[in-house]
Amino acid sequence: MPYRSCLESINPYIPGKRLEEVTRELGLQSVVKLASNENNMGCSPRVKEAVAAVLDAPSRYPDGNCTELRNELSSQTGLKPQQFIIGAGSFELIAFVAETFIAPGDEAIMPYPSFSWYGTVTRIKDGRIIQVPLGDHQVDLDAIRQRITDKTKVIWLCNPNNPTGTIFTGEQLAAFLAEVPRHIVVAVDEAYCDFVTGDGFPDTLQWIEQYSNLIVLRTFSKIHGLASLRIGYAAASEETVGYMNRVRQIFNVNAVAQVSAVASLRDAEFRERVYANNQEGKAFLYSSFSDLGLEYIPTEASFIMVHVKRDSEELFQQLLREGVIIRPGSGYGMNEWLRVTIGTEEENRIFIAALSKVLQKSVLSATG
Repeated sequence: MPYRSCLESINPYIPGKRLEEVTRELGLQSVVKLASNENNMGCSPRVKEAVAAVLDAPSRYPDGNCTELRNELSSQTGLKPQQFIIGAGSFELIAFVAETFIAPGDEAIMPYPSFSWYGTVTRIKDGRIIQVPLGDHQVDLDAIRQRITDKTKVIWLCNPNNPTGTIFTGEQLAAFLAEVPRHIVVAVDEAYCDFVTGDGFPDTLQWIEQYSNLIVLRTFSKIHGLASLRIGYAAASEETVGYMNRVRQIFNVNAVAQVSAVASLRDAEFRERVYANNQEGKAFLYSSFSDLGLEYIPTEASFIMVHVKRDSEELFQQLLREGVIIRPGSGYGMNEWLRVTIGTEEENRIFIAALSKVLQKSVLSATG
């Protein structure tokens, strides 16, 4: 079959193992999943009420324009409804950016390691990936700027960065945007922005009027806890959103996802509880890693990268057998690191107990 040549360089995205899969394969009674940065506190109770109402009419097509959701986003941010496009999670929104702006031979610059889907959608459009290594686990905006050429079409940025959890500040981003030519799209993926505690995080939604080349991506999968419904949004100029809508399927977001997102946006109290749990869990994991003599990267997201000083794939398999699913760092080129989602108090304690156990086994095995 005459498959497109660009597909030869693309590896399918491998999500974190599912709870049911691990339970079945290993015969475990209980499994804790801390691999995919899901919200283990669930979602707002208002979501269930909203879903019950919409399920009364499943035979009808959903609103192809996501009108109520865009109006709610407009009300909460001050942007116009026409400045939002709704997608089936960040994956589809990132694809919209590539489909709208990247032509064969165009270059797209991205930090490394970062979210791999930026590279995948670039390759799908026959674009060329330019990877810029992080500096001290931080996105290096100066180094990225220096890689801009006359072929650069899109710059992908992740803030907080996945998998390191580090951020760049508004001051740093403003200086960067001031030097990026306006014909180059700067797509800032803020999937984890609701967990940030550090000073100086950029208020990017308020910069869209000033920077016509800025696109801000956000998701309802993380602090809102709607990962299984696949919904997120991008904010940009009206012109940019208009062109992105030309590559969007008309009924790309189902009705259940739409009403759930609106209900969740209106429940600030639930998000505050999730935020507080993340803060408490972060402090506990920091302390536990220090007690175990393990280096970690201070995070502004809902996950932590920890240096386990041994092969992450082997440790991943050992933790699986203990009923804990995490993400090995090998997929990010960080072979001795693990990425662990900050879970509930009980889940965090189960993870630390399992990690302590397998690390101790490794020490005993090494000493004979």
